[in-house]
Amino acid sequence: MYRFFTDRSQIADGLVHITGEDVNHIRNVLRMHRGETVLISCGDEWEYTCEVDSLSEEEVTCRIVDAQLPGKELPSRIFLFQCLPKGDKMETVVQKAVELGAYSVIPVSSRRCIMKLDAKRAAQKTIRWNKIAESAAKQSKRLIIPEVHEIMTFGEALEYAGDLDVLLMPYEMESGMGETRRILSAIQQGQSVGVLIGPEGGFEEQEAEDARNHGFSTITLGKRILRTETAGMTILSILMYLLERD
Repeated sequence: MYRFFTDRSQIADGLVHITGEDVNHIRNVLRMHRGETVLISCGDEWEYTCEVDSLSEEEVTCRIVDAQLPGKELPSRIFLFQCLPKGDKMETVVQKAVELGAYSVIPVSSRRCIMKLDAKRAAQKTIRWNKIAESAAKQSKRLIIPEVHEIMTFGEALEYAGDLDVLLMPYEMESGMGETRRILSAIQQGQSVGVLIGPEGGFEEQEAEDARNHGFSTITLGKRILRTETAGMTILSILMYLLERD
């Protein structure tokens, strides 16, 4: 069953009014007809089962036939701070982070990042990454579309993370899996979690120290060195396992 996202303001009197790019997708790509069933999410815990009621070039109207609380979202909001990898790896990071339950992805420009983007290209990349996040949210039956923020500097990312409950930074210079297990097992459902992942070249020592001074706990993910696109997926998988509702 296909899933679409709307704002709460687009739901009224038992009808959902779908506008924008999804109209073309429903009418001309999926070629859906009146009476077909779709799922609608509007950014909260509720999920609506709807039947297509009418289709026009500007709007698709769906009638709500059922509402349910499926509990598909993790009870904790996880923010992935991903230092920019080279090439198109960020697209994979965004896609898999959304599938694994991340609430938001924040691209970060640190000192050893190979990818350097001017303002125009950065804006284009952000639009592209958000489209990938939307597609991944639909595929994985998420109730929200996780936001991919504009690229932040390393310092901006540390400040942004300041209000989160738990801050984690996998670091290749860290050791002691027992301490990592202790830190991860202490995270409670409902706590917000920030995860900071370095670029291909890793963090500079001063960056690691700055992160610690801003409340990040450095942890190890094992004795093997993971690629930047693998490290984030590893810690997100562990957190999903630990925090998922029964």
